[in-house]
Amino acid sequence: MRSVVNRSGSLLALAAALVLSACGGASARVAAPSSDPAKGPAGDYPMVLGAPFLVDGVTYTPADTLNYDSVGYAQSAAGQGVSGAHRTLPLPSYVEVTSLETGRTILVRLTQRGPMTGADLLSLSPAAWSQLGATPGGRLPVRVRRVNPPEAERALLREGGQAPARMDTPPGLLAALKRKLGLPAVAAPVPDPAPVPVARPLPAKPLPVEAKAKEPATPEQKMAPAKPSPAPAKAAPPASAATPPAASASVGKALYVQVGAYSTRERAEAVAKRIGGAVSAAGKYWRVRTGPHKDRGQADAALAKARAGGYADAKVVPAP
Repeated sequence: MRSVVNRSGSLLALAAALVLSACGGASARVAAPSSDPAKGPAGDYPMVLGAPFLVDGVTYTPADTLNYDSVGYAQSAAGQGVSGAHRTLPLPSYVEVTSLETGRTILVRLTQRGPMTGADLLSLSPAAWSQLGATPGGRLPVRVRRVNPPEAERALLREGGQAPARMDTPPGLLAALKRKLGLPAVAAPVPDPAPVPVARPLPAKPLPVEAKAKEPATPEQKMAPAKPSPAPAKAAPPASAATPPAASASVGKALYVQVGAYSTRERAEAVAKRIGGAVSAAGKYWRVRTGPHKDRGQADAALAKARAGGYADAKVVPAP
């Protein structure tokens, strides 16, 4: 009989602990990053949701939303490792956070509820804020997308480290996300290619006419009526300033697809590696191009491929 009573008491205690862990609400929090390797994947379970709670008069109901993808603003707050606070996603869970200012994307582990004031989408720890390259003390427009990263990256964040940054978001998608948030989709100015100097031939010079020595006129020549002098031959018109056919065939023959221009060479090289293009300096920007393409048909095909890959601002440009 005593064995049955002890077993019943243990089951009741376990049930009470589970109820308390599921009702965290606004105070829900999971363990901070740990350097204990024995914890392993168990550090991500069980996931906590908690009860609905209020922030500035708005009710937030935590939910296990697998395909969560939203835009909003992030703020900097206290926290350990590359972590963040969110109002409704499970704790812990993992999200990719993209800066809508630069396109940089990082992996963040959500460990607590927040922010607890205002309407910002999430708050980020100082380490996450720094990895994202954001200005300290400000607010940042971001995209937050829930993901299921591999265990190796989960372990890095659980132990207080950081996962490698993701590939930068393409300019076309970045502009669409800004419009969704109500921000002007201003792309970096793309400088026009430098004009190609065209050699212009000099006008043809008339050949010199040999001067003939005048002989004294005879009396008969003096009495004869003067013959009208023949009309002077018309000089050949100067050569046209237009480019000769041979030059026209060479100038503008090479066509390139310009994908975009970037403020840093690192970002430009990452895009060039992804699309198989090349990087060249253009003032204070680094432009990425593919080519040369032998004709307009080939260039248009490359343009369509670039735009299908998310580079909506790509265009065909002539270049030497």
